[in-house]
Amino acid sequence: MSFRLQPPSPAVPNRCQLFGPASRTSLFEKMAGSAADVINIDLEDSVAPSDKDSARVNAIQAINDVDWGKKCLSVRINGLDTPWWYRDVIDILEQAGDRIDRIMIPKVGCAADIYAVDAVVTAVERAKGRTKPIRFEVIIESAAGIAHVEEIAAASPRMEAMSLGAADFAASMGMATTGIGGTQENYYMLRDGAKHWSDPWHWAQAAIVAACRTHGVLPVDGPFGDFSDDEGFRAQALRSATLGMVGKWAIHPKQIALANEVFTPTDEAVADARAILDAMEAAKARGEGATTYKGKLIDIASMKQAEVIVKQADLIAGN
Repeated sequence: MSFRLQPPSPAVPNRCQLFGPASRTSLFEKMAGSAADVINIDLEDSVAPSDKDSARVNAIQAINDVDWGKKCLSVRINGLDTPWWYRDVIDILEQAGDRIDRIMIPKVGCAADIYAVDAVVTAVERAKGRTKPIRFEVIIESAAGIAHVEEIAAASPRMEAMSLGAADFAASMGMATTGIGGTQENYYMLRDGAKHWSDPWHWAQAAIVAACRTHGVLPVDGPFGDFSDDEGFRAQALRSATLGMVGKWAIHPKQIALANEVFTPTDEAVADARAILDAMEAAKARGEGATTYKGKLIDIASMKQAEVIVKQADLIAGN
């Protein structure tokens, strides 16, 4: 273990992030009443350029007026290469109340992008006397973003979550695909003449998880575009959970239950994890550093793995 211990990630439920365009006000109450842990009001890709100003007004009104319950409430601002982002930040922080929790920054390419938004947010908070600090979540959507992923994760104490935006990422990388997430038709291997599809996003997700865990940030799986394919969504979510991600986006309400299912530890998994912890406590009491459980060797590393599952279960139960 390094002398510098790995910091804990924020203790907030983040199994599902539900997105909805700020231009469609009829969705806000439905989003608030959903089972998603995080609500992302979108000012970016799902809003037409002609609707940017009115969508921002809608978002401010929704933050102030809608009962969001215990949900984490986030607004995705426009990219830093657009003329809208600075007004998104200033108007929201000056006109919306303290109910907002996060700002989502899209298409982040380097730590300087975070610094720019942080400077504006800090200035507005000080000017307006806001006592609840805004937290940041970012989307890695470019070759530059993945190349600088660790410096982005470490860029600000406001950093709370990071996602992979598959569509823009694929375009930036020059990938030969139009799919948003999931396996891709031409990304396969042959074994005994049979095709086996691997995951083209695996390496980028693993890089995001490593950067996030190094700096105490939540790694989150991004969108799965084909909302008619429940099993494809579930398969990608299971891969992401296995890698260490804590949740996934929902771009359609039907994806909420799927994300919550995958990123909520099963009763069996939690019972096994607690049994491993009990078995190791008994071993330590006997002066042993390892023991067996269900015919398998377990040790201190097994305890750490089990603690991840138990902590996640306790966090969700306490929400």
